[in-house]
Amino acid sequence: ESADPQRAAFLLRKAWTLYSVTPLYRLQRGRLREYARLLGAFIAAEKQKGLAVEVGVELDIKVALSSLADLRGSELDQAALLVQLSSRSRASSRSSEDKLVWSGWFCSMFGDDLSENMPEDFTSLPLFLSHGPESYMSLVGSWFQKTFDCCFRRLAISPQNLSWMVAMWAGCKLERAASAVELVFSVPRLSQPLDISYAIHPEDAKALWDTVQKTPGEITQEEVDVFMDCLYAHFHRHFKIHLSATKLVKVSTAVASAHCDGIVKILQSQYLPGVLMLLTELAISQIQ
Repeated sequence: ESADPQRAAFLLRKAWTLYSVTPLYRLQRGRLREYARLLGAFIAAEKQKGLAVEVGVELDIKVALSSLADLRGSELDQAALLVQLSSRSRASSRSSEDKLVWSGWFCSMFGDDLSENMPEDFTSLPLFLSHGPESYMSLVGSWFQKTFDCCFRRLAISPQNLSWMVAMWAGCKLERAASAVELVFSVPRLSQPLDISYAIHPEDAKALWDTVQKTPGEITQEEVDVFMDCLYAHFHRHFKIHLSATKLVKVSTAVASAHCDGIVKILQSQYLPGVLMLLTELAISQIQ
C-alpha cells in the first residue's frame, strides 16, 4: 500500500543519512510526550556543558515525537516513529513559528525477519533516517541508546546493492517524463580523485531492463549482473574505459538516488514503500 501522500510529502526530496538500529528495549508508544520532554531536557543539559550546536545564539530546542501509523509494510511491522527538533530564538516573539532544525525517523518496512521472534519487551525498528546537522543526530542517538539500550550504526551501501537499486528503479513505470538514470563511478589508485558520470536515457534503461528481466516482479542477482554488464559493454565500446575496474559510488533515477556513504533521497511517493523495504533489508542484514 502507498503511504499517506501528505505524510509521505515530508519524507520526499530530502537527503536522509541511514543508520541501522538494534531493537529498542521497553519503548512504550503511550509515553511519547514524556519521552519528548526527557529528550528536550537531555539536549538542553548537553548544550549547557558547552556543546552548543549553534554558537552565539540562545535557542530553545523543542522536541516532538509522533507515530507514523501508515508507514509500515505488514502487521508484524511496528509503526514508524518520527523525531523532530525545532528551535525558537528567545529574542523572537512568542507568535513566531518554530523552525524545524533536524528530523529523524525509525522505520520497519516488511522487516518480518527481525520482528517475528522478537521478545515482548523489544520494539524492532531497524532502519533510522536522519536529516539535519550531525551534532543533533549525535545527541538524539546518544539519548535513545541510553534510554532504550539500543545501538546506532551508520549504514553504508555496497556497490553490489547500488547495482540492485539502479536495476530495480530503472525498471519502474512512471507517469511523468522521467529524469536520466545516472551512475557515478570512482576511479581507484589515482593521486587525484576522479569520478566518471554515466547518464542513460530513462526509456533506454527501462527497455534494457525489460529485455533482461525474465519474470516481472521478481529480480535475481544474475539479471542485475547482466544489466550492469550491458551498460559496461556499451560504455567501453564508446570510450574504451572498463567501468568494471572502477567502484560504483552513486546511482540516481527518477524513483530515488543513493550514495555508497548511506545517503538516500526518495523522489516518488508511490515507490516509497519499495525503497524503504530494500533499506530495511540492508539495516537488518547489518544487525544480524
